[in-house]
Amino acid sequence: MKAFVVERFSKDGLRAAEVPEPDPGDGDVLIQVHAAGVNPLDSKIRAGEFKFILPHRPPFTLGHDVAGVVTRVGPAVRGFKPGDEVYARPRDSRIGTFAEYIAVHQDDVAPKPASLSMPEAAALPLVALTAWQALVERANLRAGQKVLIHAGSGGVGTMAIQLARHLGATVATTTSTANMDWVKSLGADLVIDYKHEDFARVLTGYDVVLDPLGGRSLAKSLTVLKPGGLAIGISGPPDPAFARQIGAPPLLRMAMTALSRRVRRQAKRLGVRYSFLFMRADGTQLRELTKLVEAGDLHPVLDRVFPFDQTLDAIAYVDQGRAKGKVVVTLDQVPH
Repeated sequence: MKAFVVERFSKDGLRAAEVPEPDPGDGDVLIQVHAAGVNPLDSKIRAGEFKFILPHRPPFTLGHDVAGVVTRVGPAVRGFKPGDEVYARPRDSRIGTFAEYIAVHQDDVAPKPASLSMPEAAALPLVALTAWQALVERANLRAGQKVLIHAGSGGVGTMAIQLARHLGATVATTTSTANMDWVKSLGADLVIDYKHEDFARVLTGYDVVLDPLGGRSLAKSLTVLKPGGLAIGISGPPDPAFARQIGAPPLLRMAMTALSRRVRRQAKRLGVRYSFLFMRADGTQLRELTKLVEAGDLHPVLDRVFPFDQTLDAIAYVDQGRAKGKVVVTLDQVPH
């Protein structure tokens, strides 16, 4: 089958290739891929940024979001059958959605929202699960609280704004001048034009910050939190709790502790908290998100759809950092 494979960790290490069609294990569903979402995480993994954290070893197929049709199921699979339309974010050890087929563990899969097209469904899993795990699971965001969501026009930002609005929170976000009205339409109450305003001078007393940017943005974000507030970083730095979560060996645990020491110390001085989030696959949570989609409370935001053979171009477009919402590649025109 056709796939896009990381041959080596580098910016130009991804290429189109012919690889064997996967054989589903006992608890797997084999999915014929109709569409696959493209994420900044794909570029970071291709470049080797997470090679000490994640289990990928070249050569491997890239891609983290899938929408498609079940063609075969393993003998232990319950609840899925050939012909079912599904979507998923495969677990880290099983990525590979830039391909014609992928075998995914049943626990990572959910029925595709009936109201969505395949490209729309493929735009959801990684970013929607990130928003859910940050705001619902990690922050326990509640009605009446205030949340700052950075990069509101990005893939995670567009989902997080909608989810926070659904939860009843007051939502502030940062974006460029051109996207201000647009992110307001997604549900943001207060929009900061990062090109002309300093959010740290405008905002105060926030319960939660969701930061996909890291660096100076994260450091400044700590200052807008009220005492006891929580900043959740999804770009890093990884913290000791994450090291324990993945069972990191002692040297890697020490490295993660060192990388996050500065931000954790700053948070402690300010009386706030910092937590690193690396989202995980979860089919049960996807089913909860599907309910929000079908109720009209959450909708995917698609910027561009590329044909599968232009996957490299799609990744290059995402790398520019200008996409409004998600970029997707579609395989519907690829013969299977």
